[in-house]
Amino acid sequence: MHTSTLFDLNGRVPLKQALPLAIQHVVAMIVGCVTPALILSRVANLAPQDSIILVQGALVIASLATFLQLFPIAGVLGSGLPVILGVSFAYLPSMQAIALGYDLATIFGSQLVGGIVAFLVGIFVKQLRKFFPPLITGTVVFTIGLSLYPTAINYMAGGIGSPSYGSPLNWTLAFLTLAVVTILNHLGKGIFKLASILIGIIVGYGLSLVFGIVDFSAIYEAKYFQAPQLMHFGIKFDIAASFSMGILFAINAIQAIGDFTATTVGAMDREPTTKELRAGITGYGLTNILGSFMGGLPTATYSQNVGIVTTTRVINRFTLGLSALILLLAGLIPKFSAVLTTIPQSVLGGATISVFASIAMTGMKLVVSEEMNYRNTSIVGLSAALGIGIAESSAALATFPVWFQTVFGQSPVVIATVVAVALNIMLPKRD
Repeated sequence: MHTSTLFDLNGRVPLKQALPLAIQHVVAMIVGCVTPALILSRVANLAPQDSIILVQGALVIASLATFLQLFPIAGVLGSGLPVILGVSFAYLPSMQAIALGYDLATIFGSQLVGGIVAFLVGIFVKQLRKFFPPLITGTVVFTIGLSLYPTAINYMAGGIGSPSYGSPLNWTLAFLTLAVVTILNHLGKGIFKLASILIGIIVGYGLSLVFGIVDFSAIYEAKYFQAPQLMHFGIKFDIAASFSMGILFAINAIQAIGDFTATTVGAMDREPTTKELRAGITGYGLTNILGSFMGGLPTATYSQNVGIVTTTRVINRFTLGLSALILLLAGLIPKFSAVLTTIPQSVLGGATISVFASIAMTGMKLVVSEEMNYRNTSIVGLSAALGIGIAESSAALATFPVWFQTVFGQSPVVIATVVAVALNIMLPKRD
């Protein structure tokens, strides 16, 4: 049998060659994949067993979403490109607001609507792209990053509601974790750089064990194997929550074009075809619809894995499929998910604040890829100011209807998106 190289999309690669590269992809993304579920489970005050199920759902849906992109259905669902998907931080501000105002069932209901929106965006992607140039998507991503900073800081302090909130021990663990991540990001090479966040959490977790602040009860109670729990959290629909999540799904569907393009240009020396983009985004919508029933939070393409593909030029679908298989196995083992739920909040905060900073700076890079004239700086500045300002002063909307407060007063991303798109359409494109 002919054995192709790692640099062939459809090559048959020996397991001993593929496995280390597959593990590298998993290491680079697994913390980012499960952290939104960990944060959301604490915002929603879930019981330990429910937290494990939410983490399990994150791993399983990441696996299935990746499989669909790698191995399309009938050539119309899934791009067929070497990308990895996982649960996205981009949805976290809106999901936190919905969890506080409603419940997890409403999150999954609005995710179902969002998945349908993304599916429709995929069908009409060619026509819709003009409304979301880099200036607009960059502004939205920048606002998402900024809005996540308070979440990271509260986690570094130990988590709101924790008896030890703000204690010196929490801050010490957070900054030691952050220091490890930062040093490895700037001085580490190879796997040490790619796995900087994971290594930082391991160091922080080790110190937490020394100080005796880790609770193992969830691990003892967790099963060794458990299939995904269909409709465990239920599904509820709310117009305001669905509207805000629908906007985010439309933005992220367009944003995925950037990752698909970076993958093909960086590793395959070509632009993605319209067919690949359409199939990739409709597949993205489909797996998010599926995720809403399986307890898997909203997904997106992972830029860090795009970076690995473009750096190594390893585009072999068998190798990346092995990564998806590892994620699936991890998701079917509740004891593994339970270990992740025992990570102290201060350690998570120290590790993720650099991720949130990276999100904001990714948005800024997109913004400055266009000319920063008075028109464009007005769009970015006003959108971010109104988005962050109103979300941080949500009491200012207290006299408005509840649905209006939910849509525009809880998450800064919706306001930033609406304002940015509207200004981009209305303001004349001349200095």
